[in-house]
Amino acid sequence: MYRIVIADDHGLYRFGLRLALTAGIPGVEIFDAACFDAVVSLLEQQASIDLAILDLNMPGLFHQELLGDVLSAYPSTRFAIVSADDSRAEILKALSIGLHGYIVKSQKDEEVLFAVNEILAGRIYVPALLSRTSAGQGQHQISPPSQRSLVRRRVGASDLDRLTSRQKDVLKLMAEGYSNKEIARSLDIAEATTKIHVAAIMRELGARNRTEAAVLLQSWPLKNAT
Repeated sequence: MYRIVIADDHGLYRFGLRLALTAGIPGVEIFDAACFDAVVSLLEQQASIDLAILDLNMPGLFHQELLGDVLSAYPSTRFAIVSADDSRAEILKALSIGLHGYIVKSQKDEEVLFAVNEILAGRIYVPALLSRTSAGQGQHQISPPSQRSLVRRRVGASDLDRLTSRQKDVLKLMAEGYSNKEIARSLDIAEATTKIHVAAIMRELGARNRTEAAVLLQSWPLKNAT
C-alpha cells in the first residue's frame, strides 16, 4: 500500500487529486497538507511516506531550491512538483535539484495518474510538453541567485508575513542565538526538520549564511513576525 502526501493550498485541487488517485491506485493512503509546515510535519511524524506531491506556490515554499534540503532529510521519500507553470525552465530546474517528477495542473486525470505511478515505480517523470521547442513557448527569465539576494536585502520587515507560523517560531529562536539542536529541542521537532525551516528562512531573507541572517534579523523588528 502506498502512502502519498498531497500538498496544495487550494482545497478543491487537493480534493480532486485525492479522488483521482484513490480511484486509480488501490489501497492508497493519502494525507493532505495546505502549507509547507504541514508537509514537513507529516514527513517527520508519519512513517514511510512514499511520495510527496508539492505545489510550488503553497505558503512557506519560496523557491524550488528549498526542496533540495527536504530531499536530503528524507531520502526514502520521492518528491514531485505539481504546478500550473508549464515552462521548460521550471521543469528543468526541478530535475536539476533532484526531484522525481513534474506534473502540470492542466494535464488530464489519466496523465496525472500515469505520472504518479511512474514516480512510485522508481522512474523520473516529466510531461511530454518538455520536448517542445523553446522558441518563446512557456519561457520566463530566472534571475541569477545574486540578483535575487540583492532584491531580498532591500525587503523590509513586512516581508516576514510570507513566513509560515512554524518558520516564525524558528526565526525568533535563531535571532536569540539558538543552535539548530536547541531550536529542535525547544519546539519539540526533529533537528532535520529544524534545518529545513532554517534553510527556508535564510532563502526568504536572501541571506547567504546563518551569520548574515542574524545581522538582517537584528535590523528587523521581530514583533512583526508574531
